[in-house]
Formats: sequence, C-alpha cells, structure tokens
Amino acid sequence: MIECINTYENILTRENKICHFTASNWIVNKERTKVLMIYHNIYKSWAWTGGHCDGDSNLLHVALKEAEEETGLKDLKVLSNGIFGIQILTVDSHIKRGKFVSSHLHLDCCFLLEADEYAVLKIKEDENSGVKWIDINKAVEITNESKMKPIYRKLNEKLEKF
Repeated sequence: MIECINTYENILTRENKICHFTASNWIVNKERTKVLMIYHNIYKSWAWTGGHCDGDSNLLHVALKEAEEETGLKDLKVLSNGIFGIQILTVDSHIKRGKFVSSHLHLDCCFLLEADEYAVLKIKEDENSGVKWIDINKAVEITNESKMKPIYRKLNEKLEKF
C-alpha cells in the first residue's frame, strides 16, 4: 500500500484504474455472536459492507457512511481504535451501472463496528439485494467469494482476541 501511495496519483478516487482506497466494515452485535452482511449484487455473494473513498481521506468516515447506506443503520459504534484489518483485494473486471470496469486493486482498510441486531435494516437496491445478521461462525462459509474466506476468518480470529 505504501508503494502505491508513493507511486500513483489519485489513489483516493476511482480515477486511478490500477488501485484505489476502499473502506470496509466488520459489523458485529453486542454479544459478538453475529456479523451483519449484505448480499452484494455484483459479486453475487454475502459480504461485508464498504465502498470507495471517492476522494475522502478519512477512511473511518467512508466506512461509517457505507455501512449506513448499505444497511440503513444509523447508530453504529466504532469498536476498534483504528484500522481493524488491512488487505489488498483484486477486483475482476465487471459491468457496473452499464459501464465496463477493468480489473484493479482495492487498497482496503476494515473497521470493527457494533450495531443493534434488532434495529430496522434496509436494502440499498442498486448495490445489494439482502441485509441480514449471520452467526459469526457461519460468515466464512456463507460467502461465495473464495478470496474473501481467509479475510473473514482473520477478522473473526482477531475479534476473539479483541
């Protein structure tokens, strides 16, 4: 990530077609027994919430905004004092809103959040077609994205020590 920061311009925006920053969330309930996931329309898989920075250098702000947009939750509590997980993710080429998006890298910073599992959830129809709480031990197996399984496993292991 440091090499990308030192090498490329516009890494906070999608204008950089090689790599750009994203912010994601591992949203857990108060008991730490469930994680909130969305069914991502592009990846056709249950996934964490998150999105592009679009020029915002405050990654926590981006993470919170994306969590609210994708789940409808407003009362999110930040649990980690800083970034909870960091990873570089490959994104395969795809069509988004009728436009071709070439393969690229997401420089992702993940934050640990807590939410009320009984709060009303809402779907963001242009991005996801489901929002639900999942048993924390099933989060790895429910995703269809094989590259995300070790990341979700790592987040759960880190949560156990939190």
